[in-house]
Amino acid sequence: MLKDKIFYPTNSHHSAASSSLQTVTLPELYDTAYMPATALIDNFLYSGVYILAGPPKTGKSFLMAQLAYHIAAGLQFFNHKVTPASVLYLSLEDDLARLQKRFSRMFGVEGNANLYLATKADSLNQGLEEQLTDFLQSKPATRLIIIDTLQKIREFSSAAYSYASDYHIITLLKEIACRHNICIIVVHHTRKMEAEDKFDMISGTTGLLGAADGAMILQKKSRTDKRAQLNIVGRELPDQEIIIDFSPESCTWQFIRSNQQLWEEPKDMLLEQVAALVSGKNKIWRGSATQMLQDLNIDDMKSHILTRKLNVKVDRLFQDYGVYYHNKRVNKGSDITLQKLEAKTA
Repeated sequence: MLKDKIFYPTNSHHSAASSSLQTVTLPELYDTAYMPATALIDNFLYSGVYILAGPPKTGKSFLMAQLAYHIAAGLQFFNHKVTPASVLYLSLEDDLARLQKRFSRMFGVEGNANLYLATKADSLNQGLEEQLTDFLQSKPATRLIIIDTLQKIREFSSAAYSYASDYHIITLLKEIACRHNICIIVVHHTRKMEAEDKFDMISGTTGLLGAADGAMILQKKSRTDKRAQLNIVGRELPDQEIIIDFSPESCTWQFIRSNQQLWEEPKDMLLEQVAALVSGKNKIWRGSATQMLQDLNIDDMKSHILTRKLNVKVDRLFQDYGVYYHNKRVNKGSDITLQKLEAKTA
């Protein structure tokens, strides 16, 4: 995989130690290929920090256990494709005996070695960052960390939580997620007070949602209902409303329907042509932008316009066509590498 070789060119004219503003011009921005947002679950979960909130005893922990298991096993989650990965689940309000009963009831006793469980962890100001860093360095295939619950890792304070403190704790987690290109989900509670916008019900200040990359709200009309509604918002995904039913027998959530039709971008003919360069037996293509134009039989486009069009569509080339794109600036122009990925496991 080209994960550590791509998408990090820079045109900055200042050193990292400089206190000056770091600026780029618009052409410099277009001339840079940034790492694509990678999906753990297509149209559902990407790298970054997400909040799952809901009233107590609505099944949030069962939902997180199910999500963790499905990603570790590479199984579809609520009709969405999953990218298999190792998962760390910090179930900080449980003990190991309870987790044993929960997971065996949900998934049987065959188990999955890609799912790591812990019931104790430090708070963020007392060593959690170091604990997570050590774990991620020892288990580099980990792409998801679930923290159940947020309250268990907060810095202790006798004062009321403020917007600044809420924003700060999510920002610290985002720095960890960004550094390791992973997803972190924190489980939290909602307030009893109703709100016109469901996401305003997340307990605490708007600093939590303001700093997070996305949020999920799990709600029932009454605590005894089996049916629930899962609302999702995020920077890298469309707003969604998913209806799910809880099965008391297996303690799992079953997908019923989605109340939104996910919008799909129309086909991009340029990306279709570029992806075709690494179809069939040829899984890697390398050359200059000029050579690519020749291979594509395009004679009405300049080479720098081609690279800019591809640079700004890195995400789509990766997500829709399974093609890694790397553009390295060299003295003679551009050195482009395309690599076709293996098909995702559903």
